[in-house]
Amino acid sequence: MSSFRQIEANRRNALQSTGPVTEEGKRKSRQNALRHGLTAETVIDALADAEDYAGFEMAVTADYDAQSAVERELVLRLASLLWRLRRATAIESGLFKIQARHLLRFRQRRQAHHAATLEGQLDAPALSSDHRTGSKFTLEHADKSDDLTRSFVRLSNLPTYPLDRLSR
Repeated sequence: MSSFRQIEANRRNALQSTGPVTEEGKRKSRQNALRHGLTAETVIDALADAEDYAGFEMAVTADYDAQSAVERELVLRLASLLWRLRRATAIESGLFKIQARHLLRFRQRRQAHHAATLEGQLDAPALSSDHRTGSKFTLEHADKSDDLTRSFVRLSNLPTYPLDRLSR
């Protein structure tokens, strides 16, 4: 238990730390806990347009004939959740686009290196043999068919776990 002297010292210290004073400081401090906005209390942030959301909300509420205050709240909550699902889908798509660009750059560097290695050889093989099935496939076909899987694996293994956070 704190002593009387400690309580008094805490009160004196509290008078010195009053938090932000200016309107700009108060506005910034409201965002201190915000990380990605996916689960924010408000559905509009610096990246979203309030007019777009208002139009979306009106369109959703127009589809329902809410008769009570609870029904109106449920319809508004539905609009909010649908807006957030759109945001989650946009984030997911963006993550895969970023990863796809990364894979494309990697593949271009690898092909350039491969071409430089084969330079001067007349009969460079265009096909590889799959040692498990014996079938022939081009490296390009294998890369394209595995892009989404590789992107998912890499994104799910990043130290920041973006897909795990998104799924929450």
